[in-house]
Amino acid sequence: MGTEVDSSSFPSSSSSSTAQRKYDVFLSFRGEDTCNNFVDHLFNALKGKGIHTFRENEELKKGKAIVPKFLEAIKESKFAIIILSKEYASSTWCLDELAHIVFCKEEKGMTVLPVFHYVNSFDV
Repeated sequence: MGTEVDSSSFPSSSSSSTAQRKYDVFLSFRGEDTCNNFVDHLFNALKGKGIHTFRENEELKKGKAIVPKFLEAIKESKFAIIILSKEYASSTWCLDELAHIVFCKEEKGMTVLPVFHYVNSFDV
């Protein structure tokens, strides 16, 4: 799921809550749209730079509600990269993740980076 962290790859913070993060990045994406191409390349590039990244296993998502493990991984991440694709919003799982990411952004200062994957930002 993740790799070893190289904290020098990301800006440092003097905040003790940020310093105790388990992951550098949480990837949120709709697997049917992006899993076998863009997300794999992004994950491997982050991994190659020593950035500890959480990427969920798509098999765990099928037909299930979002599980506490993923909510905890979001909370324990310094950054969230949201891959907004054509079908992202059609997934209740993705929307639950997004709601938790927005909460962590507002309450914990998480940095959120949206990526528009074959969609126009005006359509999202």
